[in-house]
Amino acid sequence: MQTFNALVVNKEEEQFSVDIQQLTLNDLPEGEVLIRVQYSGVNYKDSLAAIPNGNIVKNYPFVPGIDLAGVVVSSEDPRFKEGDEVIATSYEIGVSHFGGYSEYARIPAQWIVPLPTGLTLKEAMTIGTAGFTAALSVLRLEDNGVTPEKGKVLVAGATGGVGSFAVSILSKLGFEVEASTGKESEAAYLKKIGAASMVSREEVYDGKIRALGKQKWAAAVDPVGGEPLASLLSQIQYGGSVAVSGLTAGTSVPTSVFPFILRGVNLLGIDSVYCDMETRLKVWNRLAADFKPAYLEEVIQREVTLNELPEVLPTLLKGQARGRILVKL
Repeated sequence: MQTFNALVVNKEEEQFSVDIQQLTLNDLPEGEVLIRVQYSGVNYKDSLAAIPNGNIVKNYPFVPGIDLAGVVVSSEDPRFKEGDEVIATSYEIGVSHFGGYSEYARIPAQWIVPLPTGLTLKEAMTIGTAGFTAALSVLRLEDNGVTPEKGKVLVAGATGGVGSFAVSILSKLGFEVEASTGKESEAAYLKKIGAASMVSREEVYDGKIRALGKQKWAAAVDPVGGEPLASLLSQIQYGGSVAVSGLTAGTSVPTSVFPFILRGVNLLGIDSVYCDMETRLKVWNRLAADFKPAYLEEVIQREVTLNELPEVLPTLLKGQARGRILVKL
């Protein structure tokens, strides 16, 4: 029987392991479409899946990787046929359904997006879940009336995966982007991908949360959450919006109602996991067209092999990553 390589995490009592193992097609979970994976990516959730108490993986042994792009090998669903190039992200992939860190993946057809014209498989995974989340954030800002004429847009956590893509997409659409990061050494990188200016983390949140602060930004993309989000909300212009998609600074947002009832600020929740397929297709088609970052290659921090993954995965938890780490299978 044909064997192939996959990264497998396993937990038995106090023993936890992250290894490259040989699997067979019989080891894969149920799904209508068998995909030969070409590329995957490294996301914060994947790094959590590779530690004992990351609270991501439901059952062991397990293959992580929340996004993948590849070529259909076989399909029981008429929407897909052998040779089709496809993208699969979100839903239960890499959480309770074997994910992208495998040379082959079997995925339910309703979780799969055809690769849009204008994107290669490598570009799709360079974008990946992080870029998709950034694009969904920008789409929601557009839907809530945010335009370049309204003023500056802040991107928090700008050197991360979501932040980097948000900077690039907003810049391409003509917005004046202010990038916030704790990594001053990355200023040149952020300006290259589209940031007009930089602000430190402390300028967004200095440790004090005010009911209302000076109105600085027309909108913001925030993958950070926590107390910095509360501070950010108090500094959004009248009628502006903040699209929040992350919690790296925590889950508690100790804000007051004043930004909402005195300035009409909108807090937009961004869920890239279970958003409906109609929206998903719209976002991917925009990413292949006017959202496609101008400096896509610049967003790739490095490209790694499956064998290198066990050493690479912890870097996101240590805050050492910039942009995207791509996995070539």
